[in-house]
Amino acid sequence: MMKEKSISASKASLVFFLCQMISALDVPLDSKLLEELSQPPTITQQSPKDYIVDPRENIVIQCEAKGKPPPSFSWTRNGTHFDIDKDAQVTMKPNSGTLVVNIMNGVKAEAYEGVYQCTARNERGAAISNNIVIRPSRSPLWTKEKLEPNHVREGDSLVLNCRPPVGLPPPIIFWMDNAFQRLPQSERVSQGLNGDLYFSNVQPEDTREDYICYARFNHTQTIQQKQPISVKVFSTKPVTERPPVLLTPTGSTSNKVELRGNVLLLECIAAGLPTPVIRWIKEGGELPANRTFFENFKKTLKIIDVSEADSGNYKCTARNTLGSTHHVISVTVKAAPYWITAPRNLVLSPGEDGTLICRANGNPKPSISWLTNGVPIAIAPEDPSRKVDGDTIIFSAVQERSSAVYQCNASNEYGYLLANAFVNVLAEPPRILTPANKLYQVIADSPALIDCAYFGSPKPEIEWFRGVKGSILRGNEYVFHDNGTLEIPVAQKDSTGTYTCVARNKLGKTQNEVQLEVKDPTMIIKQPQYKVIQRSAQASFECVIKHDPTLIPTVIWLKDNNELPDDERFLVGKDNLTIMNVTDKDDGTYTCIVNTTLDSVSASAVLTVVAAPPTPAIIYARPNPPLDLELTGQLERSIELSWVPGEENNSPITNFVIEYEDGLHEPGVWHYQTEVPGSQTTVQLKLSPYVNYSFRVIAVNEIGRSQPSEPSEQYLTKSANPDENPSNVQGIGSEPDNLVITWESLKGFQSNGPGLQYKVSWRQKDVDDEWTSVVVANVSKYIVSGTPTFVPYEIKVQALNDLGYAPEPSEVIGHSGEDLPMVAPGNVQVHVINSTLAKVHWDPVPLKSVRGHLQGYKVYYWKVQSLSRRSKRHVEKKILTFRGNKTFGMLPGLEPYSSYKLNVRVVNGKGEGPASPDKVFKTPEGVPSPPSFLKITNPTLDSLTLEWGSPTHPNGVLTSYILKFQPINNTHELGPLVEIRIPANESSLILKNLNYSTRYKFYFNAQTSVGSGSQITEEAVTIMDEAGILRPAVGAGKGYSEILFATSPVMHTVRPTFYKVQPLYPRIRNVTTAAAETYANISWEYEGPDHANFYVEYGVAGSKEDWKKEIVNGSRSFFVLKGLTPGTAYKVRVGAEGLSGFRSSEDLFETGPAMASRQVDIATQGWFIGLMCAVALLILILLIVCFIRRNKGGKYPVKEKEDAHADPEIQPMKEDDGTFGEYSDAEDHKPLKKGSRTPSDRTVKKEDSDDSLVDYGEGVNGQFNEDGSFIGQYSGKKEKEPAEGNESSEAPSPVNAMNSFV
Repeated sequence: MMKEKSISASKASLVFFLCQMISALDVPLDSKLLEELSQPPTITQQSPKDYIVDPRENIVIQCEAKGKPPPSFSWTRNGTHFDIDKDAQVTMKPNSGTLVVNIMNGVKAEAYEGVYQCTARNERGAAISNNIVIRPSRSPLWTKEKLEPNHVREGDSLVLNCRPPVGLPPPIIFWMDNAFQRLPQSERVSQGLNGDLYFSNVQPEDTREDYICYARFNHTQTIQQKQPISVKVFSTKPVTERPPVLLTPTGSTSNKVELRGNVLLLECIAAGLPTPVIRWIKEGGELPANRTFFENFKKTLKIIDVSEADSGNYKCTARNTLGSTHHVISVTVKAAPYWITAPRNLVLSPGEDGTLICRANGNPKPSISWLTNGVPIAIAPEDPSRKVDGDTIIFSAVQERSSAVYQCNASNEYGYLLANAFVNVLAEPPRILTPANKLYQVIADSPALIDCAYFGSPKPEIEWFRGVKGSILRGNEYVFHDNGTLEIPVAQKDSTGTYTCVARNKLGKTQNEVQLEVKDPTMIIKQPQYKVIQRSAQASFECVIKHDPTLIPTVIWLKDNNELPDDERFLVGKDNLTIMNVTDKDDGTYTCIVNTTLDSVSASAVLTVVAAPPTPAIIYARPNPPLDLELTGQLERSIELSWVPGEENNSPITNFVIEYEDGLHEPGVWHYQTEVPGSQTTVQLKLSPYVNYSFRVIAVNEIGRSQPSEPSEQYLTKSANPDENPSNVQGIGSEPDNLVITWESLKGFQSNGPGLQYKVSWRQKDVDDEWTSVVVANVSKYIVSGTPTFVPYEIKVQALNDLGYAPEPSEVIGHSGEDLPMVAPGNVQVHVINSTLAKVHWDPVPLKSVRGHLQGYKVYYWKVQSLSRRSKRHVEKKILTFRGNKTFGMLPGLEPYSSYKLNVRVVNGKGEGPASPDKVFKTPEGVPSPPSFLKITNPTLDSLTLEWGSPTHPNGVLTSYILKFQPINNTHELGPLVEIRIPANESSLILKNLNYSTRYKFYFNAQTSVGSGSQITEEAVTIMDEAGILRPAVGAGKGYSEILFATSPVMHTVRPTFYKVQPLYPRIRNVTTAAAETYANISWEYEGPDHANFYVEYGVAGSKEDWKKEIVNGSRSFFVLKGLTPGTAYKVRVGAEGLSGFRSSEDLFETGPAMASRQVDIATQGWFIGLMCAVALLILILLIVCFIRRNKGGKYPVKEKEDAHADPEIQPMKEDDGTFGEYSDAEDHKPLKKGSRTPSDRTVKKEDSDDSLVDYGEGVNGQFNEDGSFIGQYSGKKEKEPAEGNESSEAPSPVNAMNSFV
């Protein structure tokens, strides 16, 4: 409905022009009415103001006009009457003002140079054309000159002057060599705007004798050539580098004047070595975005469509490594006159008032002058109804004699504008142009539009009645359009009947009756269904319809959206489609389409063909290709082709496929032409003009297609007009002020002849404009500039060739370019639903302000601050997009108790419009997150100290903390529960009067006014006595914690009944690590039942990747992690399977850095090779001695212990720490500190078994015991504290001695 109203409004704006309370009307384009009404002349077509003609062809000066009665034409030349009858070379076209000057009889075009103006006149006035300046094009020869060779020193600058002859229009300049190859250009060598060739510095490769400047004169399609210029470069060593110097422009400043709407070109070319780089800026401003381009390797600054705002100083800077120089160009943008409001035709009735307005702008400001019927208004006959007021003519109480054509001339020193606008005074009683008793038919529940086209002067008033003598129609169920149309938005069956339209003005009254019939909609009550059919079987689809009995339906069946194959196997019945003897090629989608004169419905189903049951094996094969192709009966548009079939190979030929080749346009490419049944061996083929045909035939049977036959002889058809126009014509603007018209070009054979071109025509829709047309070459795009923003256009593209035009093309509707929306959504309101969700509303933006296709609205929202912390943070804006003309949306994922801002923007195809004013809203409080940590310290006989951190997300104002705790006895039963409420500003608490040597479990959570948050738990033990016999590790925010539901917030004590709970042990504590470069030894202490199955989990510290898991063999309390990355921080924890899945707290360690790579050069030195050979020999001797002593025994302190305990894994473990008793002493079993490292050599050879002592024993200077502690006996010395956490100070073993040299 909104669209219909907008269309009507736009039409109304054409029919009635309202200005200063004064009305005017337009004449409908009804042919019968136009024949009866008088109308002053209107110029419809004229030649351009500056008309350059080809001196070799006849001169055609266009002047076309319309009017009633038809106008007569006259011309002036150079301001005086041009008597055409006295010049035998000049003729005027019949019923036209167009002049044709015949210069084929030896007359020179220069004789007809001058200024021409056309006048079209009838009894109601005279319209005049622009002043048309006729000038023949000129392409003079180059003046002969003797060019001396240019001898240039390497590195110097050089300018080769072109100086082309002055032509009309100016020529296009380019440089080429003798082989007609363009000379390569770069930052160093480039062509200037004046056509000269500039060298910033010459190089030896610039030496050549064929630098040739060419001038191309496009109007006459001629090219003139300058004498070749020779350049010889001589070298001097060394080449002297030089700072930049500008070759053009010269000096430090210059001036440039350009006209509005033109292209501004500024140029700076510099000499220097190294080659300077050019940079451009606008002083005191920015270069205009989207209109600025850099050309010629940034030496040319190009600004398109310049305006007065582009005036200013533009600075170019040339810079190289030795310095810089610059030049400032002062640009002034002037403007030829351009329209602000051009005068428009007035159609008035006697006694009415009206105005003609002519407003133009320019720089300098143009002067406005008026003419009437081509005569200055100051000397024209007086009209008492007319008053001139500057750029406005006011008409009061006009009479029929006031009809005339007025001309407005706006001019300044840079040009002029001339516009004709007539005043046509008509006195006409009302006329209804819609035929009497016209019948309108519509489908029920759809809109009905009943026309009442009318005309009268003054403008008639329109009324509608139901029936002949019914009451006047009013109310919301009807829409009355300004053009007289009555709209019933939802027509029902009872809307059927007679409607009467009455038109009145002061000169009379008339009426017209029309009929409306409302029909039942057409429906498919039984639709086709999906089918799976075997080959050679029968398939049937149903399509049963119901329709209005007064409408005659037609049923059409399609296969894959195309017509059904021309095959007798397809049988179309009244309500079904039957396919006999189904084949594989019958696979596809079948659609039933039912059409009436008023509506159309369709339904589709898919047919799938499957293989039939197997039959006895018979050898089938594709047919052999046809033979002996012959062409007979050659005509312009048809020919007969015959052939002899090849062998069928046990499968009958079902059809023949005929293909053709166009040797003229696409040689070597074969196209499908037609198919015929297998019983047919001749076919009459339709041909297209201007195609060099060859044909071939392919035989088809159930097995497949044969090879193509040999091609027939060639047949070339004659040329003709194009039969068709381009397809897929579209009009879409790429900029706010243009319309890009595109189409799919005709294929080569579709051109029907040589010289294929396209006539592109356009005009603004719903505006009384003439078609604007242009003929373009064989391209597929044309850009119309200077269009209004986002308005509809009627577009058509017509093909033509050297023989004529294709049929009249159909029109399509396009739109000029979109621009950013101008208006922000208003009345933005936010409704907060809960602490994390809000709903935002806004008023839609008027469609006129969208200035494009409405795509939707975007809501930008961001958190300003948390109300609980009062601290701002970095603003991270979020965006939600709502498609279409939606006026509300939900904002999820908000943070409780926070302040937010949002704004809304409308979006079209060009982008986003301005933002609405920021709207502030706040979310209510929520429940807090758990406290960030709970730490229990300072255990005594009867007290524990609790420390905690506030919740990471308070989600409101904290009111208090709730602490609950209860004892756990030796049988792991829970004692009475105690609850304490703690003020929100506290962060620690000392619990006193506790039982000694008792384990307590604590539950801790925070509260806001909304409620309690989730809780964390922790356990701790009071000590047995002050000596601290047993001091178990107390959690400090690490380890396993659980989330429980909050209990009652009121402090209470449960009666001393004990409840059975999960035992506290098994427990894993004191996890320690000792890391090397690519592996680490993990050890731990274990409390709990025997035969636990341990595992080690590890991962990169700070990573979100899943933990990696390694199973520990046996019940050992140590493990070696291998394959680690050097220099990387890892996290590790230990757990046991099968016992409630418990695990230890996390530990962190870092592997050692990777070994530095050796320098390849040293390894190739002779002295190094000799040294390494001596070292290798020494190591070999030491290893032999070590091996002999080891075999003899008693030489190493551990030897005796190894003999006594051959398998350390089966030795009993100490109960206190789990280490092997035979290998320990008081000092060597101290565990490593967390993060301790192995010695820097880290080159121990590793085995595959995790159980081998080699992985953590002999392979390093400070060896590991199996619980992770160092074994000092291997070196004969006690372990010393490593210096700065690196190497041990003990003497190296033979293995380490060897590693230290590698």
